[in-house]
Amino acid sequence: MTFPYLLWDHDGVLVDTERWYFEATRSVLARLDIELSQARYLDLMAAGESCWDLARAEGLAGPELEARRNQRDALYQEFLRHQPIEIEGVAEVLDQLAGRHRMGVVTTARRADFDLIHAERRLLDHFEFALTVEDYERAKPHPAPYLAGLARFGARPQESVALEDSARGLRSARAAGLRCLVIHSAFTASQDFEGAWARVDSIRDVPRALAAASVR
Repeated sequence: MTFPYLLWDHDGVLVDTERWYFEATRSVLARLDIELSQARYLDLMAAGESCWDLARAEGLAGPELEARRNQRDALYQEFLRHQPIEIEGVAEVLDQLAGRHRMGVVTTARRADFDLIHAERRLLDHFEFALTVEDYERAKPHPAPYLAGLARFGARPQESVALEDSARGLRSARAAGLRCLVIHSAFTASQDFEGAWARVDSIRDVPRALAAASVR
């Protein structure tokens, strides 16, 4: 079985950014005396819930809540500018797969953050499109992001594979009818990946996993 279309998650798959988004969120909530552990953050992420519900429960709302979110976004962008976010092997694997598959990015990242990440990188040369959170009505784990990606290609789910690193992304892909190949990430390793079509330890293993599927 061959898969002409690959729909790639972004954060944690193509760039190592998830830990910095968590750290920015944790840091701003800490200023409000709200503790956010990584385990709690991952639970909320997997369920598609907002960390800001913790602030709402403490009475934060309206302009003050928005100001804190803006602080988080600014801090995250500082991390993106100054912290290491490369994942070894990504560029080489994309080079290898680009001649065999049509590829797109489907991410819950904001467009402003996505554009900052790729301002001086060439990874997007391999992709026909990149959908960010502004490009669909509901974020992962809802199927809307991957359904939008399929629509951009004019592809059927059975012709496509989603590449993810999180339980939230896996749920989104499966709800859209896609096979999902989960790439190991130390940040999300504790999450439940039951139902994944395949799992690999590194992005370097993706071409082999796809090739093996094509000869089954």
